[in-house]
Amino acid sequence: MTSESVTVRPAVATIDEGLLFAQHLNVAADGAFRVLLGRDYDRVIAEAYLSPGHDLSYETAVFAERSSRIAGMASGYTSQQHEQSSDEPLRRAAGFRMVRMAAFSVLGRGMKRFIKTVPDGDYYLLAVAVDDQHRGSGIGSMLLDYSEEAGRAAGCGRIVLDVAENNAGARQLYKRRGMTVEATSPSILRIPNTRAYRMIKPL
Repeated sequence: MTSESVTVRPAVATIDEGLLFAQHLNVAADGAFRVLLGRDYDRVIAEAYLSPGHDLSYETAVFAERSSRIAGMASGYTSQQHEQSSDEPLRRAAGFRMVRMAAFSVLGRGMKRFIKTVPDGDYYLLAVAVDDQHRGSGIGSMLLDYSEEAGRAAGCGRIVLDVAENNAGARQLYKRRGMTVEATSPSILRIPNTRAYRMIKPL
């Protein structure tokens, strides 16, 4: 998919793209991956990204390029792909950091259960992120268009995503694109602004 000098293309399995995938993923998750995995989160995710068959694989990602430079990323998968996903690549890459992840998982188990649930027949959009200098240029919409088309091509009936309660800008963008709130996650130990909204759109 192209528009002017912007191209959206599937990711490839290289460590350099894995690092960019990790950095965009962390931005989309409001820094959660750095909290979970520590300072070297990008190298951990990049190593896992090289392996097929899981939610953080290169297989799930597409990049938007402007003038041959990566300007944004989206990652998504079908409910069937999610069901068949293995945590092993991330566990192997994380090593001792899994202890840290496990501790956070206990604190936020309700949130984790909410985010990890992908109903049958849905296409789950894990992340959309556009670099600061390219925001407002339509790249986010191109990535969403690409993701919706990927969902339709896979035979999915809906596209779904989770957006942070305090990310009003993203919620407004998704609302303008016809998405509606279907459910609200529990907060993490009643900490304010830690809920997420699940938004959906028929395809």
